[in-house]
Amino acid sequence: MFKNVGKRFAFIAVLALTLIVAACGGSDGDSESAGDNGDSSGSNVGDGKSIELVYVEWDTEIASTHVVGKVLEDLGYDVTLTPLDNAVMWQSVANGESDAMVAAWLPATHGDLYEEYKDQVVDLGANFDGAKIGMVVPSYMDIDSIEDLPEVADELGQTITGIEPGAGVVKASENSVEEYGLDGWEVQTSSSGAMATALGEAIDNEEPIAVTGWSPHWKFAEYDLKYLEDPKEVYGGAEEIKTMARQGLEEDLPNAYKVLENFSWGEEKFNNVMLEIHNGTDPEEAAATFVEENQDLVDEWTADVE
Repeated sequence: MFKNVGKRFAFIAVLALTLIVAACGGSDGDSESAGDNGDSSGSNVGDGKSIELVYVEWDTEIASTHVVGKVLEDLGYDVTLTPLDNAVMWQSVANGESDAMVAAWLPATHGDLYEEYKDQVVDLGANFDGAKIGMVVPSYMDIDSIEDLPEVADELGQTITGIEPGAGVVKASENSVEEYGLDGWEVQTSSSGAMATALGEAIDNEEPIAVTGWSPHWKFAEYDLKYLEDPKEVYGGAEEIKTMARQGLEEDLPNAYKVLENFSWGEEKFNNVMLEIHNGTDPEEAAATFVEENQDLVDEWTADVE
């Protein structure tokens, strides 16, 4: 099972495993178990070695981190998943306190953090293409652009419902208030969960609401929503969600590094896992179900594992 806590070192577990392997006469069986029919699930490739993945508690990152964490766990790694604030997440990977993250939104959302830490992390490429941030409203609202917001100022109370303070989409939304001359408007920060709750309640009552939004996200599978046009391009264009690792991970845990480098998926599968978690399934259970039902994709992620 995953350990969703701060860093824990697994010296005792590693020692116990070493003694067991020695008693069985060596590790030949481990290497053989990794290759049967190309399915490395359940093997001891990781040999009990510890790996810590960090993530920000957004729906996207909860889903992706638990899925790739489950794949690594099935390979025999002792996996710890640790939720952190945006800035601390980047700092943790950069200074080597944690091993990797699959939660880097670039070039805009985490752009400032990337510029600060890019020389201290290893970029393993995109795990999702076509991500987007922007201002989102229910499709039943009769506006199509951020420039139209003054028309519904009274209905919205001049308020845009945001997520955590300091998040990239919140900063962009605060910039949009200034760039579009929305005097008297405010981006009301809270949390991802509180934003989603407010959105759901508004839609249930067919009330107007504007929220800080991003995709992929389960809300686009659950509700009929639209991005408001952004003619000033305050929110930027399409983004990638990228995987970042600490320096030295490839040498220390080469097979885990390969899995993280290979990890990539599409929006439909991404949204399905997020929606399942949103509907009450424990993230570990949702990840395990996904891995079990999508073995062909998992095989692609583990194809280079030795």
